[in-house]
Amino acid sequence: MKQLVCAKDVETLKGEGKTELCIDQDAIVTPSARDAADSLGVTFSYKKGCGGGNAPSGSQDIDSNQIYMVLKALLDKGLLDKGLLDGVFQPYDSQSHPNGLKVVRGNSVKMDVFDTGNPKATAYFQELVGKDESHISAGFLVIDHSGFEWELTYEEIDYVIEGTLNVTIDGTTYTAHEGDVLFVPSGSKVIWGSPDKARIFYATYPANWADLL
Repeated sequence: MKQLVCAKDVETLKGEGKTELCIDQDAIVTPSARDAADSLGVTFSYKKGCGGGNAPSGSQDIDSNQIYMVLKALLDKGLLDKGLLDGVFQPYDSQSHPNGLKVVRGNSVKMDVFDTGNPKATAYFQELVGKDESHISAGFLVIDHSGFEWELTYEEIDYVIEGTLNVTIDGTTYTAHEGDVLFVPSGSKVIWGSPDKARIFYATYPANWADLL
């Protein structure tokens, strides 16, 4: 769980007569908090494990991915201005070269809910390379203690990062573990599932797989 620092935290610290706010190295500092710090002369001190007892009472421990998912849900419903998210809650951090080369920081990726068509399934995904960038797409998929039916109208290669991935086709179940690679040809009707929490890196061809469903 990451520490979230808001403008109120900065103002509370200043009210206590302090000018240095000690926060965790991976803390999320909102733009309003940075503005408040600049105007009040407060500086941030980033130290590992600092966000506990040394943080102001108003600070919170929160999962940044949960924040992203809530804000995205509000955005999708038209309840939030898209401009508020630009540059603040991006789905991931990345670097790109003019020729199209791209590096995505894996530990920065925030997952979206994956609509499996099965309300009982718990799955999340995030596309990291899309149809506007390449002829293939790639991203992360998480299946959490559940399963769902799926028909592939595209080719897919999966690498199991962690957990256990079950793929059932024509009544036969194939199990892949951490470090294993799967290839699923186009036209396959499968049941994806995991008895634990499987985290997968996927690549599909063509890249517009979602348009083919």
